[in-house]
Parts: sequence; structure tokens; C-alpha cells
Amino acid sequence: MSKAILIIGGGIAGLCTAITLQQIGMKVKVYEKNTHPSVAGAGIIIAPNALQALGPYRISDEIIRQGNPGQGFYILSDRGRPITQLTIPSGYGSLYSIHRKDLHQILLSALPPGTVEWGKPFLQLEQKDHQVRVAFSDGSEAMGDLVVAADGIHSNVRKQIFHKDTYRYAGYTCWRGVVSGEALPGSSHHFIETWGTKGRFGIVPLPNNKVYWYALINARQGDPRIANYTTKDLHHLFKNYHDPIPSLLLKTTPHDMIHRDIVDIAPMERFCSDRVVFIGDAAHAITPNMGQGACQAIEDARTLAECLSVQSNYQRAFADYENRRRKRIKQISDQSWKIGKMAQSESFLFTSVRNQLMKHAPKWIYRNQAKRLYQFQL
Repeated sequence: MSKAILIIGGGIAGLCTAITLQQIGMKVKVYEKNTHPSVAGAGIIIAPNALQALGPYRISDEIIRQGNPGQGFYILSDRGRPITQLTIPSGYGSLYSIHRKDLHQILLSALPPGTVEWGKPFLQLEQKDHQVRVAFSDGSEAMGDLVVAADGIHSNVRKQIFHKDTYRYAGYTCWRGVVSGEALPGSSHHFIETWGTKGRFGIVPLPNNKVYWYALINARQGDPRIANYTTKDLHHLFKNYHDPIPSLLLKTTPHDMIHRDIVDIAPMERFCSDRVVFIGDAAHAITPNMGQGACQAIEDARTLAECLSVQSNYQRAFADYENRRRKRIKQISDQSWKIGKMAQSESFLFTSVRNQLMKHAPKWIYRNQAKRLYQFQL
């Protein structure tokens, strides 16, 4: 039986959920607080597990067509010396980098016109015996059989239902930007992450000769001095790192740069509450150290649709979804947290030992870890 499902949030998680649920015959409406499609100007990497999850919907083909492929990450020292290479196992395909706005457009294009209603900030919901009433800040309301909370790490739906936040500051802060890749000394087509005692720096080629970069440094949470850093401040910090890092920062304007402290949430004890189910960052925001935040949201969307398609009772479907997702999310969340702590060390002695251990670690260790990470299973 088809159900009317209200999705709160029109980001990657919400749009993917709308696509997967429509494919199984559900009546879906997405409510997004922004008044029009608006995505922060940064890049994103879609890993093989997310492409597998999106496989039945022809979205993977479009991401591959529009994206830039990479076979993994090269981890370098601040001098540009190789530490290790984290490659995609044979037979798993590639990573694909793409601008977030382009990915957003791919997902929107896969939905019938009118699926998304813009300018609808969530205000509150009320669960009744057979329906859920959702009220929005503009005074409008919507009724549905079920609600999917896909409204991100600062989910207002989660705050209303569970009344407590489980935010964890990771201990470091992040800047991101996208610039032209023309005339960059030392530029490469590889995906690179540089680990040094002054911070981490990532370089990811995008389509159309663009470059997505990100920089992470240790800092107090909400430090106003750090929050006001300019590209000149970042250049001063990373000026002795290998090319093209200093040049990338000199090419970046304040308009091109986004700053956020890195925060995650411990995976929720429950991913559902009666007729409301949580997906993506609303349920389990992950630090970005494994590039799996959006990918796990995509896995959530596919798994939720599968559970609703095989279980006629929504409570059993939600319980099945939670059981399928909890262990994997917990493992990835914990591993990503540990990687961040290891990668952000400012100790010269520790980083020297770490780099040597990583350089000489048996390749099968990472290969086995990568196979588990990049294999999507319903």
C-alpha cells in the first residue's frame, strides 16, 4: 500500500530518499527551508559504496559522466614526500569528485517537478494515531503517514523529539574552497591529502579544470580569531607546505572560502520514533576523515526504501532499517574519529613514527579495510 511520506530537508539525504521511495510507489514530498536550490560552493567525493547504492536509479551513471575519477588518495608529508597510497581495491570502480551544486542538480533532475517545496523551514510536528502533522515557519502545514527527518546535523526534528544533543567537537576546524586549476605549479590529477604538524591539506581535482581544496588545523571550538582567518592567514600557516598548496591559497578569494568547526554526533540510540525516521547527518553525522558522510546518507536512503518495500508494517520496516544500519554506521563513525586524531597530531616525534609505520604497513591491511568500506550491502 502506498504511503504519503513527508521528507524534511532537501539536501543529499532528503533528495536521495525521495528518489528511492518514489521508485517503490510511495507518495513523497520534500520540504526544504531554503527558498531555492542553494548549495555551499565546495566539492564532494562519491565513493563506490554510494554508487552501488544508487545503481538502480541511473544516478550513478550521471555522477560518473559528470564527475572526475580517482583511484584513491595519496597521503604526503608537508614536504611532498609519499607516506602511503590508499587505493580503491580492484573491481570496485573509482571515487568520483564533483561540485556539490552539480550533484544536487543531478538528484533534483531525477525527481518529478513539484516534488520539492522550497522556503519551508520546519517548525514542529505532531504524531497522531494514523498520521503526522508537520507545521512550517510560514504558517503552512502538511499531513502524511510517515516523516523522514533528513535535516542535517542540527536537525530541528531530532531536537523536538529527543530533547538532547550529542554533539562532539573533534578538536579541529576546517576551511574549504574551489578555485581554477590553471597555472598551478606542482598540480596533479591525483587526489592528495597532506599531513603535517601545522595541519592537514587536501587537494581534489574537479571537472572543468577546477580544484577543490580543504585545510584543517587544531583549534578551540568557536575561536573568534580563527573564525576570522583570511586566505592570507591560511597562506602564512601553510606557506612552507609543498606545491601547489601555497598557490591554491593565494588564488582563493574570501568569497570562495567556507569555514566550519568539525563536529559529529554519536549515532542516535534509536533511528526512529513511532512514525518518524532519521537518516543521514540527522541520525549520525560523521567526521569527514573517510569521505563517508554523504555516502552513508545515500546508503541510508536505499536501505530505508528496501525495508519499506518488503515490510507492510512501518514499525517493522523502521526497526529493520535501524538493525541493518547501526553496526556499520558505528564502525565508520568510530574509525573516522580515530583517523582524525591521528592525522591532526602536532608532535614531530609522533608524526615521524606514524609516517614510517604507514609507509611500511602491509598493503593487505588497507586493502581489506577498503573492501569492507566500499562494499554496499542491503
